[in-house]
Amino acid sequence: VQLQASGGGLVQPGGSLRLSCVASGSVLAYDYAIGWFRQAPGKEREGVSCISSSDGSTYYTDSVKGRFTISRDNAKNTVYLQMNSLKPEDTAVYYCWLYLYRNYWGQGTQVTVSS
Repeated sequence: VQLQASGGGLVQPGGSLRLSCVASGSVLAYDYAIGWFRQAPGKEREGVSCISSSDGSTYYTDSVKGRFTISRDNAKNTVYLQMNSLKPEDTAVYYCWLYLYRNYWGQGTQVTVSS
């Protein structure tokens, strides 16, 4: 499995960004969970959001509920994270993640929220 993430950048507080992650590999024939973790400087990596490839059920950590939306395009094997109303505390490296019997990680993409 390979995960290719993109879409990070610098944005002002209150702004928006959309992260994308393209998954490839034989695992895509099975049901899996895919989503995003993030790691801020000096902090542990935390789960942000994920979505099931089969039924589309979603999970959000409390701090992003109502601001972030995860979605998927199965035809493109792509998962998106729409991030609105961004706050400075959202600043982190965001990692695409996929779980099927084990964890798979993509490279990180930096999100910086600052005026």
